[in-house]
Amino acid sequence: MDWSVTPLSSHTGAEVRGIDLTRSIDADARARLNRAFVEHSVLVIRDQELSPPQMLDAVRLFGDVFEQHNTKFSLPDFPLVHYISNKDFFPDGRRYIPGEGYHTDHSNAVQPPKATVLHAIELPDVGGDTQFVNMHRAYETLPDATRARIDGLKAVHVYQSRHSARKLMDLTPTRREQVPDGVVHPIVRTHPESGRKSIYINPIRIDAIVDMEEPEALTLLDELLAHATQLSHEYRHKWQRGDLVIWDNRCLLHKANGDYDMDQTRYLYRLMLRGDAPV
Repeated sequence: MDWSVTPLSSHTGAEVRGIDLTRSIDADARARLNRAFVEHSVLVIRDQELSPPQMLDAVRLFGDVFEQHNTKFSLPDFPLVHYISNKDFFPDGRRYIPGEGYHTDHSNAVQPPKATVLHAIELPDVGGDTQFVNMHRAYETLPDATRARIDGLKAVHVYQSRHSARKLMDLTPTRREQVPDGVVHPIVRTHPESGRKSIYINPIRIDAIVDMEEPEALTLLDELLAHATQLSHEYRHKWQRGDLVIWDNRCLLHKANGDYDMDQTRYLYRLMLRGDAPV
């Protein structure tokens, strides 16, 4: 296949065109895709038409599949594949918008997923963008004094932080017993493939900073988030039907936007890939 990789911004995101993930991908193409993933942190692979089993096969080009935490959203025939939809509701009747608020996926796991993959099946006419912020750049543009302050700090990640403005769907009792809670990860993380450092925070999951009083910890986390989410660190993805988007949870925050007509449907397949314990 004659295919291309084109940067989408100066620091984050690249568009892949001309590749068909339903066909066999040779070792050279696989290596090129994985190099592009590490370099650009987000790959937007255009014009795909993948069934759930085809998506499973395609994402294994990048690694092994991670079992997602909330089985409520799994597809009955292919439970490793989950869905993202704007048609789910909390028990009290409020609409559930998956992915609201900046976060990195499943950081309460001992070995959080290295990547998340979404495949766009149905989209609203306007809106529903996903925003990504590059946490390598966020770390590298911190004042020297702040970098020195946070190097060596560790945070406690839980399923849902007491301090999170975003509320998650409850887990089933059985799943709750299986999902890790209260794991400790460094606030400054080194990427296992590129060697670059990044800020590793998650407003939805971080409940405390080890050996730091709560008011000081919350102030520090707010300051880091405000710095990280500057527009100069952002790539904003405008979805097209057929997009397969894979992003690097080890060095990005992301959030979805519920800024569209809720009478229209937003429906995507979701998979995650296994990662390493942050160091």
